[in-house]
Amino acid sequence: MKALQMLRERIAAEATYLGRGIIKVDSFLNHQIDPVLTQAMGDAFAACFREAGVCEVTKVVTAEVSGIAPAVAAGRALGVPVVYARKHRPITMPDGFYQAEAPSHTKGNVVRLMVSPEYLGPKDCVVLVDDFLATGQTIAALADIIRQSGATLCAIGAVIEKIYEPGRENLASLGVPIIALARVDLVEERVVVL
Repeated sequence: MKALQMLRERIAAEATYLGRGIIKVDSFLNHQIDPVLTQAMGDAFAACFREAGVCEVTKVVTAEVSGIAPAVAAGRALGVPVVYARKHRPITMPDGFYQAEAPSHTKGNVVRLMVSPEYLGPKDCVVLVDDFLATGQTIAALADIIRQSGATLCAIGAVIEKIYEPGRENLASLGVPIIALARVDLVEERVVVL
């Protein structure tokens, strides 16, 4: 797939290892967004989900903030709305919202994720899309929110999987396909695209 090759090339050229397991890809994903690459990633997610047998998706769910761009691209490719878990409750969010907590490796604290019951419910077939799959804790928190809503988790997608962290193993018990568009490892403090 051309999109996957484009993504791998950008990671190889621009990713920087900052220590403590953190990879910086701010030039195209986490701070500055490359819209052409991002839409190509969304198309790749949609194709990969279909190849994995995931059909009739009704929502894409992600976490605020860095998961929004790839999730919106996936939502556009799938033709479905995107719901992002908020980190701060706005006054417009009704009581009875779904919530879960996850540690933030990059921020060094625990974040509370919240989704309004207006936008996620038992009739939904959901795919999760996030920027990174590392420990899997944020994705597990989002999966818990989906469970609380009564929706069905159908698949998980990550733009970049850090294979040196246990995310895939930690999420295996969810029993859904886990798709990574690119997989990376660390070799002598350098990011290596597999």
